[in-house]
Amino acid sequence: MRAAPTILHLDMDAFFAAAEQAAKPSLRGKPVVVGGLGPRGVVATASYEARRFGVHSAMPMGQARRLAPNAAYLVPRFAFYRSISEQVMELLGRLSPLVEPLSLDEAFVDLEAGDVAHDSASARAAGERLRADILATTGLTGSVGLAGSKMIAKIASEEAKPNGLVLIEPGTERELLGPRSVRILPGVGPATGEHLRRAGMTTVSDLAEAGEDELVRLLGRAHGASLYRMAQGYDDRPVVAERDAKSVSVEDTFDVDLHDRVRIRVEVERLADRCVGRLRASGHSGRTIVLKVRRYDFSTLTRSETLRGPTDDPGVVREAVGRLLEAVDTTGGVRLLGVGVSGLADYTQEDLFAQAGAEESATTASPATEAPVAASGDAEGTDGREEPSGPVERHWAPGRDVRHAVYGAGWVQGSGVGRVTVRFEEPGSAAPGRVRTFAVDDPELVEGEPLPLVG
Repeated sequence: MRAAPTILHLDMDAFFAAAEQAAKPSLRGKPVVVGGLGPRGVVATASYEARRFGVHSAMPMGQARRLAPNAAYLVPRFAFYRSISEQVMELLGRLSPLVEPLSLDEAFVDLEAGDVAHDSASARAAGERLRADILATTGLTGSVGLAGSKMIAKIASEEAKPNGLVLIEPGTERELLGPRSVRILPGVGPATGEHLRRAGMTTVSDLAEAGEDELVRLLGRAHGASLYRMAQGYDDRPVVAERDAKSVSVEDTFDVDLHDRVRIRVEVERLADRCVGRLRASGHSGRTIVLKVRRYDFSTLTRSETLRGPTDDPGVVREAVGRLLEAVDTTGGVRLLGVGVSGLADYTQEDLFAQAGAEESATTASPATEAPVAASGDAEGTDGREEPSGPVERHWAPGRDVRHAVYGAGWVQGSGVGRVTVRFEEPGSAAPGRVRTFAVDDPELVEGEPLPLVG
């Protein structure tokens, strides 16, 4: 525990939804919900306007639509959010070399290590400067908590929401925590909270009064001792600048259970390609390939295979998950598929068999062939079979960026029955933009790139 509140916790306010409102002037001040839009989708983020109707993160999207039927429902644009997050993290890096990101929109900062704060006044000044810099750079707001420990700093940022700053002076932790629910402490989830409730402990002060021995008896040595210390307000966890990734994974939940074995194989290979894309973007390779299958009855199977060396070759990963899929019974249907890579390394030891196979394909390819095609398909979404000869209707997801040859930049409000409705506006627009409707295959309408929120 520190004698000065020099640990800062930043949490951006309703990050995904706020970014969408900033990018789309017609949505400012209105309820916005971002997440999976299918029958099995869940809410990723809800704007504060939507939260007034009871919508919150992790809620089933169907329930959110019933609570807030007039809200704007948009698919996530992760590349857009990631670009904003990079701007925010750069600002944090200017404060201190010790920045511990927890997600795209949340991080701890050790202000003392950056020599920008040594007491309450300087810490508050640093926090206010950060909030102003984030608003000027991204057009978005963030809430800041300042305290002598990570646990209390995070609690402070929650109290600061939205768009505020709360500083909790060291030495006041027990007074602050005492009347709060045990769920406020790190590591106390629904199951542990219910276990403690049955033992008559619902507040943090109840834990402190129970004593360490009683908590160890209830929860075990490590968890009980740690919880007792936190109930006393003690948290000496340092801010860690680098957090080594342990795995990289992707998964998809399907609106309708998949029964076709060929379709399941295609989806698994598509996920493998996406997973490798993330793996390469993180600068890693991995040895262990993991397949996750959730069946129609919600039973979840996980299968893994460890290669002889780390790889970031999409062909190798596709082949491995294909072998794993063969050992899984998908009778009855599949509702979720996932592919992951663990055992990460910073280097790649190529799979010699796969490399030899690729070289053989290149050698035997026709001179007119521009590039060899792998047996399992070398492009995302392909499976080596012939493409359908008829036209494929383009899908325009709500919230996606588009550009029209005549009207310029806009975003999709909705689509269906062969038509797509687009609102043409930009982040800097003073008023909501105009709406136009086009055929889904209009050649003048193409996918667009997100526009910067500021400048």
